[in-house]
Amino acid sequence: MPPIELVSEFSPAGDQPAAIEALAAGVERGERFQTLLGITGSGKSFTIAGVIEKIQRPTLVLAPNKSLAAQLASEFREMFPKNRVEYFVSYYDYYQPEAYIPSTDTYIEKDSSINDEIDRLRHSATSALLSRRDVIIVASVSAIYGLGSPEHYSQQLLMLNTAEEHDQRSILSRLVDLQYERNDLGFARNKFRVRGDTIEIFPAYE
Repeated sequence: MPPIELVSEFSPAGDQPAAIEALAAGVERGERFQTLLGITGSGKSFTIAGVIEKIQRPTLVLAPNKSLAAQLASEFREMFPKNRVEYFVSYYDYYQPEAYIPSTDTYIEKDSSINDEIDRLRHSATSALLSRRDVIIVASVSAIYGLGSPEHYSQQLLMLNTAEEHDQRSILSRLVDLQYERNDLGFARNKFRVRGDTIEIFPAYE
């Protein structure tokens, strides 16, 4: 697995080297809470990137909202081109919880609209965490709500080893169990197609 490597034409300057060392040392000591202070434009994102490179651990970066999370994800992708930087936010374009208005005796049904591209990015982030360690997840605060246990997610995987032989019917049956749909004409995620003894799978995260 490649190391987490910060790539930039700039080097830490001013108070940044000391901050990186102090924050990384705090992580290694197991400190749960640390604070990095700085005005807008003072290089806090670059400092955090330096800490991530220093500690060499999978990292979750939380942002207050989707817009800032997208901005940070873009910045980190530029700084860590050799590693996986993923974007994880709520996939709802619209969400209306169910409600009851007593004054008019009106019941409003729950309604929602899911963004397919963000759903793909969420699967990509989860897949990256399960398959490698050089991962940086940039998420909005909604990520603190349960996605489900890693064990349950792992049970929803199809693991194939190129050094082993597999029965085609068993693979197809497992794909159907995982909610994949057979489509021999189109290319879309969550689909698979069969041509003779060849199975083409289009994962949920691609």
